[in-house]
Formats: sequence, structure tokens, C-alpha cells
Amino acid sequence: MFNRILPFNICPICAGVSGTWLWILCGVYLGWLEAESWKLIAALAMGGSVVGIMYQVEKKAKSPLSLWWKTAFVAGGIAAARSLILWQWVIGPILITFLISLVVFILLRPAPRYTKKSRAVKELEEKMKSCC
Repeated sequence: MFNRILPFNICPICAGVSGTWLWILCGVYLGWLEAESWKLIAALAMGGSVVGIMYQVEKKAKSPLSLWWKTAFVAGGIAAARSLILWQWVIGPILITFLISLVVFILLRPAPRYTKKSRAVKELEEKMKSCC
């Protein structure tokens, strides 16, 4: 259903996992579900969503992502998930804003231009010029 509306595709499994933890959090918040029984399941599903989002952003990035970026995103995502589970309404939005900013920065940055050639590449170019 979302793939017809949104300009990008969402994996059905990812949508199902995200929908599951969202419904669990709503159920716990509204008192329909017992918090202690459902928080762990929600946390596991949220962690999977964080890693899945990181993987999708990495695939769409114009250049390979550093280990620093991946670590920052996963750590920030897990902290944001924790804040949502513990109903920390100040920390959660700050962390989510940080994650969205990080994703926008990664996806909008220009592709790197490789102008520096190694010595081996220069030697090969010279050999190819003088081969014929």
C-alpha cells in the first residue's frame, strides 16, 4: 500500500516490523498491553529497524560510508529507540532529529572526485601511451 503512495519502495518485511513495534508502543502507551511483557519485543524490532534503515541509506549513498558513520547511526538509533520505549519525550525527538540530519547529509553530499592518482596508475598510463 505504501509503495503506491510514497516516491520510494519499502520492503514489506521492514514495513511489517516497523508497524509491529509502532502498534506495540501505542498499545503500551494506551494501557492495552502490559508494558513489561512487550517492551523487549518492541526494542528488538526497533533495533532491527535501525539496522535496516542504516543498510538502505548505505546502499543509496553516493560513496562508501565510513565505520564512524555506521557506528554513529546505529548508536543514535538505539538510543532513540530506548528513549521512545521509556517515554522520554525530550531526548527522543532530539535523537531522531540527529538521525534524520545525518541521513539527509549523507544522501545529499556530492560524490567524491578522485583526482589524486597513485604512482602505479601513473606508470600504467605512461606505459599505455608508449605501447603503440
